[in-house]
Formats: sequence, C-alpha cells, structure tokens
Amino acid sequence: MFTGLIGDVGEVLEVEMRGDMRARIGCSWPAGDIPMGASIACDGICLTVISTGTEPREWFDVEISAETLSRTNIGADGWLVGRRVNLERSLRVGDELGGHIVSGHVDGVARIVSVRDEGDSTRYTFEAPAELERFIAPKGSIALNGTSLTVNEVEGARFGVNLIPHTKKVTTWGDAAEGDLVNLEVDTVARYVARLRDAG
Repeated sequence: MFTGLIGDVGEVLEVEMRGDMRARIGCSWPAGDIPMGASIACDGICLTVISTGTEPREWFDVEISAETLSRTNIGADGWLVGRRVNLERSLRVGDELGGHIVSGHVDGVARIVSVRDEGDSTRYTFEAPAELERFIAPKGSIALNGTSLTVNEVEGARFGVNLIPHTKKVTTWGDAAEGDLVNLEVDTVARYVARLRDAG
C-alpha cells in the first residue's frame, strides 16, 4: 500500500531479460535499510526487492513479470538504462497519509496529449484507455507514474491535471513531454463505486 507521495527519484542502471525482466535501480536510500522482499512502487508499479548493493551507488534489484510488462509503460516503451523513475516505499503504520490510497497495481497506460504552462503551474492533458474513463471524475484522485494527483476536468477519455513547480522538481514530471506513456491507477473508491453500480 502506498500514498502516491514520491520519496525518491531513481535511475535504471541495468536491464536484463531472464524469463521475466530484471532491473537494477539506483536510489538515494541506504541499501542496507531496504529489506529483501520489500515492496517499492517504481513509477507506480509495486515491485518486490530481490537484491541490494552499494557499488557504484546504492541500488536495489526487482523482477518484472510478463503480466506487469503487458499492463504498464515498461512493456509499451521499455525501461532503458538511464531512465529516471519515481520511487515510493510502502506505507507503514503511523505514516502520514498525505496523498490517497494507492495499491501499486496499474490499471492501464495513458498518453500525454498536451503540456502547457498556466502561471507557475503546468497543465497536463492525458488520454486514458476507453475502458477506464468511467473511473475518472473531476476533483477525484488518480495516480500517474505513482504520483497522487487531482483531476481537474474530464471530457470522454481525456482528463487534465495541474502540477506545481515543487512536484515537477521532486519527481520525474519535469521531464514529461507530449506523447509520453504513463502508468495510470484509478482511485480505489471509484473502482468499488462502479462495481456496486454495475451490480445493480
């Protein structure tokens, strides 16, 4: 379980296919403080730590299944060495819940269709997969590349969010551009409300 508040920006150091995909991610957290089996959200994808190390910098390894590749932007555009990724460690009892409840189970991949500055903030417009548009509502929560964000407006499968300069500085959003593919997780509450409505 996560909150969508990014704790670090990591870097993909190595990528290897061993049946599943294995990736090594550099981070600023001390590797000795990351236990084996820990859950870390990497661009919003809940992945399990299988190894850690300190050379040439602090790092942890994760394995990524074919199912995860098929549902996320890893399979869509790949994780190349040097790519920066948003990182969040799992929520612990007593931690502040400053974002919203995020599971790290990506529902689909959205595309950035426009980026424009609005004052000091930046407005991003996304296009979601058609099957997910009913879960996205104005002023509702959404997780994009693991970041907890508030939806401004919705028009069909397209929706917009505003990012303040601080968010762009402490996440990978300052690198985002039109055409980029991002991991999308809809709000858990919205998913269950829709399920109840469908059940009649």
